[in-house]
Amino acid sequence: MKNCNSEFIDEVYRNASVALLSIKNVMDSVDNNGLRTEMRQEYDGYDNFIRELSSYMRDKGYQIKDVSKPKKMMMWSAIKMNTAFDDSKSHISEIMIKGTVMGITELTKILNDCSCVTDEKALDFAKRLLALEEEYEQNLKKFL
Repeated sequence: MKNCNSEFIDEVYRNASVALLSIKNVMDSVDNNGLRTEMRQEYDGYDNFIRELSSYMRDKGYQIKDVSKPKKMMMWSAIKMNTAFDDSKSHISEIMIKGTVMGITELTKILNDCSCVTDEKALDFAKRLLALEEEYEQNLKKFL
């Protein structure tokens, strides 16, 4: 049971961490004040979520695994390449929406396949992150 709970909460943590890193990597390419404000709010939302989740994980004895350096570099270079020739608010919004939808998909999959998870608080964290990402997806659409 512990392993199932641990793997589940690791996925939730990773999902939020990747989202936070993605926003950080693309933020300096954003000139539009409205989109920049939206991204700052999303960054703060993920950051607060990760802090709360990290605290819970430490309290429960779960190991916190950060995103690996190679994955961070791969994400950074993919975002830089994707915005090098088109840094319009519409294009950046599209990139952010695609990333958010990937996060929503991953969370939905793990929530649909969590029969061995007994940690109700971990399940709650996943549901809260899913709701947060669905809200962010909707918010980003106005910048397309």
